[in-house]
Amino acid sequence: MIGQVPDAAAPGRSGRRRTYALLLLAGVLLLAGGLLVRARLQLLRTSPPDATPLGPAGQKEYRALRQRAAALEKQIAALRPKGTYLIIDAGRNLLTLVKDDRPVLEAVCSTGSGRALSDPVKKRLWVFDTPRGEFDVRARHPHPVWVKPDWAFLEVGEPIPRDLAARLAPTELGDYAMDLGDGYLIHGTLYERALGLSITHGCVRLGARDLDVVYHSVRIGTPVYIF
Repeated sequence: MIGQVPDAAAPGRSGRRRTYALLLLAGVLLLAGGLLVRARLQLLRTSPPDATPLGPAGQKEYRALRQRAAALEKQIAALRPKGTYLIIDAGRNLLTLVKDDRPVLEAVCSTGSGRALSDPVKKRLWVFDTPRGEFDVRARHPHPVWVKPDWAFLEVGEPIPRDLAARLAPTELGDYAMDLGDGYLIHGTLYERALGLSITHGCVRLGARDLDVVYHSVRIGTPVYIF
């Protein structure tokens, strides 16, 4: 049901997130290596390759470093996503829309609070974190209706209703929602003044204007990277 945060993440996503984490680490290491090579090249460029102070050995090292730098840049480029994708920095609460390696939108968002809520009666526990890893847009919903889960009532001390009508909240999610799976969404908010704060139940909230741009830029299958 739209907008529900599950009790636990689906086990099938853990392997995928580990794979993304390894790829991300590899990219960081490659980037670091490339930066070191570039720094050394910059030092070597203070003396042209054919200048006498560099010497034959220095010229050979210079050429080897240039080849290594070119190889590292190719490896980094191979790891970089292609086309349109979203990057969500949950630490800074910043969403970036990228098209063809160029950021076209940077939007302040809100992400998970990290708080925990327990149900002492049924022995349930919810942790309101925004998950990290690689995801994709699985569905796009115009005018989404939030079906409030049990925790939404427990959180405010209200009894859990038995009928579906009492759970429907047609305006809470804004004009659009993008489903990332496991109940996590990118959606709008009624509380735009709180954007930039880590206060959600795990979903990513955007202001109305930014949400409109993002919704009409992504398609089903668009990659979403959250870190």
